[in-house]
Amino acid sequence: MVAFRRWHVAALASLAIFALACEAGAGGGGGSDPDPTGPPAKGYPSSMAALGDSITAGFGSCGAFLVCGRNSWSTGTADAVDSHYLRILAKNPKIRNKARNFARPGASANSLPAQASQAVDMKAQYVTILIGANDACAPTPAGMTSVAAFRRDVDRALARLKKGLPRTSVLVAAVPDLYRLWQLGRNDPEAVRAWARFDTCPSMLADPTSTDESDDQRRRQVRARINDYNDQLGQACGKYGKRCRFDDDVHESGFSLDQLNQVDHFHPNVEGQAELADVTFSPRFPY
Repeated sequence: MVAFRRWHVAALASLAIFALACEAGAGGGGGSDPDPTGPPAKGYPSSMAALGDSITAGFGSCGAFLVCGRNSWSTGTADAVDSHYLRILAKNPKIRNKARNFARPGASANSLPAQASQAVDMKAQYVTILIGANDACAPTPAGMTSVAAFRRDVDRALARLKKGLPRTSVLVAAVPDLYRLWQLGRNDPEAVRAWARFDTCPSMLADPTSTDESDDQRRRQVRARINDYNDQLGQACGKYGKRCRFDDDVHESGFSLDQLNQVDHFHPNVEGQAELADVTFSPRFPY
């Protein structure tokens, strides 16, 4: 379900030129902030930051190969998504226009500390983190980020947040289940063609229709590594303390191919982003 692969730098540079067109264009029903009334709900944050990769950036959710932040499950403004930002805004008008999305397509765990520093600089009172699938989506399983290196980068990012924003609530979401994505899409001709065309997450999705033992073993290796990443995310969040909440629902909840965009059959569409917002949001603030 997720939008995580190792995108070519040159392609990303060209896509960035068109990102604003998507931000102002299609995708999601409406895009205006609600006009909350009454006093702010107690404990709700007045600013927030989103850290992560292409799924949090909203990549592909406008029906084109573009970043579309308005549809982000975390900080988006599209009514059809009902992001964390919009849910908080409905309770606390002070957060209006104080949500920043620092997530970038292609980002892996080693990008997280720099993104955390950006959140500290803006003094975010709520931070969401969804990272890790790019670490698993290597050309081969041998190229995946090691569990130790992944944990080191996550710890560095969380340490920056805790030092710079000790009272901030932090959500750490689990890495989505790419093995389930393969199971759902392996018999779908359009998905198979798209994965081959865009060389999508080859460690998991190369030769998706193959039943060879070597290909099955490769996919099981990636699934095991993602499970290891999620174990480390949960442990790191626990070590952080009560201000951090680990949410495994992104990995455990079911999803369908209908929640993926029809361009690459990999990144979530508006419905997929809405599902992510719903399964990860908790109205209990502060953590």
